[in-house]
Amino acid sequence: MRDRDFLAERFERERPQLRRIAYRMLGTRADADDAVQESWIRLSRTDESSVQNLGAWLRTVVARVSLDMLRARRSRREEFVGSWMPEPIVAIDGSPTPEDEALIADGVGLALYVVLETLTPAERLAFVLHDTFAVPYDEIASIVGRSPEAARQLASRARRRVRGARLEPDTGLAEQQEVVQAFLSAAREGDFDALLELLDPEVTLRVDAGPDSPLAQPPIVGADAVLAEARRWSAMAPHSRPAIVNGVAGAVIGRPGELFGVVAVTVAGGRITAFDFIVDAAKLTHVTI
Repeated sequence: MRDRDFLAERFERERPQLRRIAYRMLGTRADADDAVQESWIRLSRTDESSVQNLGAWLRTVVARVSLDMLRARRSRREEFVGSWMPEPIVAIDGSPTPEDEALIADGVGLALYVVLETLTPAERLAFVLHDTFAVPYDEIASIVGRSPEAARQLASRARRRVRGARLEPDTGLAEQQEVVQAFLSAAREGDFDALLELLDPEVTLRVDAGPDSPLAQPPIVGADAVLAEARRWSAMAPHSRPAIVNGVAGAVIGRPGELFGVVAVTVAGGRITAFDFIVDAAKLTHVTI
């Protein structure tokens, strides 16, 4: 019993890192927790004396479980309209909780997940494990069942895709929040000229409305097109307030107790380069306004 208790203690020390890996792979806390729990179940059925490096062993199990879940999910979403995004981690007043902060400490907002969803499951795993968690290619190769050089190529292809997208804000959170606040103020006042000035010419608006929603739509690109969409949503402006969404500036939309959606905003060069809206109610259960 003492050995099992000791094993459980060691597992709990590894849990935060395992959860971070699974969340980056899967995008929801529930799926991440399921993957982590499965790793514990498998560990509890294993002769621990055969496990030389517990952290690496658990990381491998969580990665393989996440890979299987990601492949199954990918096959079910062939008809999905719009942009799939993760369950957002939102802080409305103050900073995220320490637990949530751990999940998004290495993130760049929701925009990264949109790009990750365009990768194959193996590319996503190789990129996440190597570029985010510094897992060596030899270990990644054993997870995906390929050679280390093939694992390196998987990560390289994913890295090129990620770098080709404009994902990272080029200013600190305070500066991002100033731009978002200016946008919300202009929207409340109906000052569409001011709104246009805040938009990058190639700004992108993406929406995750969930499956079979009438609000689902493909991404909208270009300042004029996004401004036209903003006019449609202008009635919601009085019910919007700033928030931190997955570590970047954003807003929550809705009346107290009646959340409509969450938006993460990417700011670069003093202008907004992307809006990422989540209005899928299933992904907003942890957000309270």
